[in-house]
Amino acid sequence: MLTPAFLDELRARTTLSSVIAPHVKLTRAGREWKACCPFHNEKTPSFTVNDEKHFYHCFGCSAHGDAIRFLTDHLGLPFMDAVKELASAANLEVPAADPRSQERAKRQATLHDVMADAQAWFAEQLDGIDGAEARAYCQKRGIGAGAIKRFGIGFAPDRRNGLRKALERHGDARLVECGLLISIEDEPKKEPYDRFRGRLMIPIRDQRGRVIGFGGRILGAGEPKYLNSPETVLFDKGSSLYAIDRAGPASRQARRLIVVEGYMDVIGLDRAGIAEVVAPNGTALTERQLELLWRLDPSPILCFDGDKAGSKAAIRAATRALPMLGPERTLSFVTLPEGQDPDDLVTSGGREAVEALLGRPEPLVDRLWRHEVDSTPLATPEQRAGLKQRLLDHAAAIADRSLSQLYRDEWMDRFFALNRRERPAFEPRSPGQSPQRRGSWVRGKGFVPPEKPLEDATRQIGRESVGPQEARAIAAGLAAYPDLIAEEFDLLAALPFADPSAEALKQRLLDAALHDALDSQALQPILADERTASLLLEVQRGTNVIFSFNRSETDPARGRADLKLVIELLGAKREIAAALGAMEAEVLEREEAVTERLRLQLTLHDLNRKLVDLTSSD
Repeated sequence: MLTPAFLDELRARTTLSSVIAPHVKLTRAGREWKACCPFHNEKTPSFTVNDEKHFYHCFGCSAHGDAIRFLTDHLGLPFMDAVKELASAANLEVPAADPRSQERAKRQATLHDVMADAQAWFAEQLDGIDGAEARAYCQKRGIGAGAIKRFGIGFAPDRRNGLRKALERHGDARLVECGLLISIEDEPKKEPYDRFRGRLMIPIRDQRGRVIGFGGRILGAGEPKYLNSPETVLFDKGSSLYAIDRAGPASRQARRLIVVEGYMDVIGLDRAGIAEVVAPNGTALTERQLELLWRLDPSPILCFDGDKAGSKAAIRAATRALPMLGPERTLSFVTLPEGQDPDDLVTSGGREAVEALLGRPEPLVDRLWRHEVDSTPLATPEQRAGLKQRLLDHAAAIADRSLSQLYRDEWMDRFFALNRRERPAFEPRSPGQSPQRRGSWVRGKGFVPPEKPLEDATRQIGRESVGPQEARAIAAGLAAYPDLIAEEFDLLAALPFADPSAEALKQRLLDAALHDALDSQALQPILADERTASLLLEVQRGTNVIFSFNRSETDPARGRADLKLVIELLGAKREIAAALGAMEAEVLEREEAVTERLRLQLTLHDLNRKLVDLTSSD
């Protein structure tokens, strides 16, 4: 654990302006430095750096902190990484937690040197004779000299021991440990050989800009298209993000963070001047990568390809993020035109085309809703029930209880609205009564429409209210068994009560259940409200239909079970009534078709008669 004394000494040994100057253009202003703030866009400098007091401050956005805070907030470094970087510059040894940690840190420092030398060698090969094909590929993809330098792109010649011989000073063991060589464990007499051969080499860096792995893209035919470094002491592909070293500072300035599918997508958007972009390393987004994203931005924009694979990746990321969501942790989505990736979009439309899409990101709540609605037909009650259950499962996956309830409410509101649209309207009638036709044929007048459209005269059985007496009994029961409200929330919200007092009491109880889990103890302060207490008294006095859950002598377990059963029976009744309504609508559609056929036949008959009359007159 770092002591306050150590941190104070670290700040004292650090010249704050020297830490900030590589990232921000500073101008001397007396005993301080001034600059345009790196944390928000401004034209007039309001950002000051005071070396004597060891802090910076912005009078525009109130950003404030020391050298450690600057590295964590501006560059996105974890706290310990920021401390280690400052301590290294100040020749100050960071106290190790234990001898093992100290040894591991020394070993990692050595391996970082190996990876830096490998990246430098790959860069040299790209500029050499062997790199002609790789340079042609870069030119074809629009990757210029500036991008090659910014991203440290290189080339691995198609030779078995090219890198091994170039870095032999480091020894085979370290090159194998870095994932640069492949050793044959079953045949120890055989020498290790280069892992990357005949590939464009794209270095993967950590947040401090140190090379920790590589992604190699094949130039000709062959598999795999991309070959990544294996898991090593330095490289954990599920815990790192490509280009995070560049995207961290850029995201602070742009106030957004974009996630794309691959390395070339990042490099393609860089061509359009968009630097706040990262990509997972050839895998679906993991929980650890999501944590990294949220350190930089509360709502990263996932910009995936407009094909089935891109859509699948977006939904996988959305569902994986659900348990981790919070008020300041979500995702938003942009879907590219079908068949295009970010590089294609930049080529065809430039930055304007990209910004047009990024300016309208789709919230996670909308993206999941659209996916579930579009994934299956919704023509039958069973199919709609499946949609409802999937949405409820997604909401239940959110660990934040309040947010989970809000997602549930949002989706259930949409579901019930959609459910009403999916159910065709019909006109209920008495037994033996002929169905109301949509218009009729009258001799001499032709087809005459009804006085009012059928849709205005019909209603759905599924929308019938719970009768006044039953509504009062259920509302009184909910006050007696409040823990049942959250459990049957969606059914209760969808069941309209005919009695105004019962409906008002139900709504108050539902509102309360949104915020807290209700039980008898939690209900007391709610019932203490004068209006709620008045509604409950009014409901209890007006209840003539008595269920078991309304009687004081009923066993609580039975009363709760009976109330739950009544609520669910009413919900089932609505579903069955809706199904009957759909069937009735189909019957009416068929009858309307018969009427229309008769109308057309009679019209044809009249036309033929007129033709005959005209012929006769000749």
